[in-house]
Amino acid sequence: MTIVKPKKSLGQHFLKDLNVAERIAQTLDAYQGMPILEIGPGMGVLTRFLLDFGHDLKVVELDRESVAYLEEHYPSLAGKIISADFLTLDLSKLYQEPFCVIGNYPYNISSQIFFKVLEHKNLIPCCSGMIQKEVAMRIASKPGKKAYGILSVLLQAYYDIEYLFTVDEHVFDPPPKVKSAVIRLTRNKTTSLDCNEILFKRVVKTGFNQRRKTLRNSLKPLLGNDCPVTTDPIFSLRPEQLSVEQFVTLTNMVSPYVGELG
Repeated sequence: MTIVKPKKSLGQHFLKDLNVAERIAQTLDAYQGMPILEIGPGMGVLTRFLLDFGHDLKVVELDRESVAYLEEHYPSLAGKIISADFLTLDLSKLYQEPFCVIGNYPYNISSQIFFKVLEHKNLIPCCSGMIQKEVAMRIASKPGKKAYGILSVLLQAYYDIEYLFTVDEHVFDPPPKVKSAVIRLTRNKTTSLDCNEILFKRVVKTGFNQRRKTLRNSLKPLLGNDCPVTTDPIFSLRPEQLSVEQFVTLTNMVSPYVGELG
């Protein structure tokens, strides 16, 4: 029988609480019939419920031991186990129709996973799963809060975020040193932002790179020292004080003063 040992290098903490796994699977109840991609299934504690609930499921798993375990214990997944790194996967070749993403995500790459989901936002109407509590709070945070940052703005521009519940350390093997949380991202009605979206990302990232400074100072790498637009009152604010809509306005304000975007 295949035994899977958690690997620190892959950020593996295997969930062992079936009640928590079932609750995570239930976050996609509204998407019955839509293809589901599970990231990092490990030994399949979440997978079993997704299959029980009748989802059209594929899984992507980097760990060879986990792949062997899934092949042995989940014969219904034959031909649906993708042995690969999700971050390098070409999702547009894997799916030509909308699909949902779910998983107990490796904490060390969870932000990168969400950025990849964002790149395919028009194919992914819902993404849910478990991540480090601190990251979940950051994603769900509202303007004016300490946790509000780059992830908050970029994801909330296109998704409605729900912080669903907190998960304690003891339900994992091995237990992580931090608490976890389950969140759900549901695609909102925004098809495109009313600004240059490449510049929007740059403005958000540049602003938050020096989040304690006012935008007048934190955006100097983009605008230089004496840009006339920075006399506007919005530049006296710190980035954490701006809503998504205000960042769109800010992007349009600075656009005439920024060079060609690569």
